[in-house]
Amino acid sequence: MTTHSLPSPHWAPWYAGKRVVVTGAGGFIGSHLVEALLQAGAHVTALVKYNSSNHWGHLEVLQKILPEAVCAHLHVVLGDVADPYLLGPVVKDADVVFHLAALIGIPYSYLAPQHYVQTNVQGTLNVLEACRNHGVGRLIHTSTSEVYGTAQYTPMEETHPFNAQSPYAATKVAADQLVQSYHTSFALPTTIVRPFNTYGPRQSARAFIPTVISQALTQPQVEVGHLAPQRDLLFVSDTVQGFLAAGACLGAVGHTVHLGTGTTHSMQAVLHTVLRLCGKEALPVQAEAPERVRPEASEVDVLLCHPAKAKALLGWQATVGLEEGLRQTIAAFEATLAGEGHSYKPQRYAI
Repeated sequence: MTTHSLPSPHWAPWYAGKRVVVTGAGGFIGSHLVEALLQAGAHVTALVKYNSSNHWGHLEVLQKILPEAVCAHLHVVLGDVADPYLLGPVVKDADVVFHLAALIGIPYSYLAPQHYVQTNVQGTLNVLEACRNHGVGRLIHTSTSEVYGTAQYTPMEETHPFNAQSPYAATKVAADQLVQSYHTSFALPTTIVRPFNTYGPRQSARAFIPTVISQALTQPQVEVGHLAPQRDLLFVSDTVQGFLAAGACLGAVGHTVHLGTGTTHSMQAVLHTVLRLCGKEALPVQAEAPERVRPEASEVDVLLCHPAKAKALLGWQATVGLEEGLRQTIAAFEATLAGEGHSYKPQRYAI
């Protein structure tokens, strides 16, 4: 199932024939970005975390949903951004590098902060050095709204103060600052794209929406954590189009750009909407599960994007409403759970 069914925006033709590198390409957003780039006619080198089974992550789905002639323009490299020796040949002469490789699970960052520093900080430094030394046309770096912590005011502009409330967020702040420093110090053509909370098909079960959907479709009750936090929820196809717009926009060099809808939803409201769309409104819900994943002081209560800069600078704005995005996500999870030998395991989630 592909989620990129909307007409091609004005920036899509720019990618035809371009050499593009995507790190973190086997992940949730990365695989959707690779899909869109291939459909736009780009030649894509996809860096996927090395594993002994030679598995390409979500990129393996593309071989089933895209024509063979399109997939012929995909070159997969197994490796790790933590290895600086690997990256030079991968990015050499690239027109655009999209850097998405990162450890993103907030709960694990409390247990293994050094691992997050190695991947998110050192890995970003390695990508920057490789791009600096090998003639890369443009680097698009992936940030996160988590760098802000709980909103000090709303809506949140790109100038909102940083307040990292988890080791994960701290490493993303550090990575962002490194990227900005390389633009300032070495004139590296960088853009920082800061999506708010992306959701959609292929998202990990660790996140709220997939966990609620998978439990609703397979379990006798739904177990969730804290339902008061509010998030600006962005469907993955909109996130991808924001990345593509940033990569094709020369005027975005040196800028940080938010991607979001400008609307916030509580987890309580999202839960009820998912259950309604799944036809499971009568399903029992156990809220406030006793095992907290986030320490209390680490809780991020509100994230709400101010998307005006993306519209003005990139000509981008979100187009998929929450209900339509949830419908597409539920349909994708239903197809996955119905497939033979699927390994998708519903998880209880505490935000």
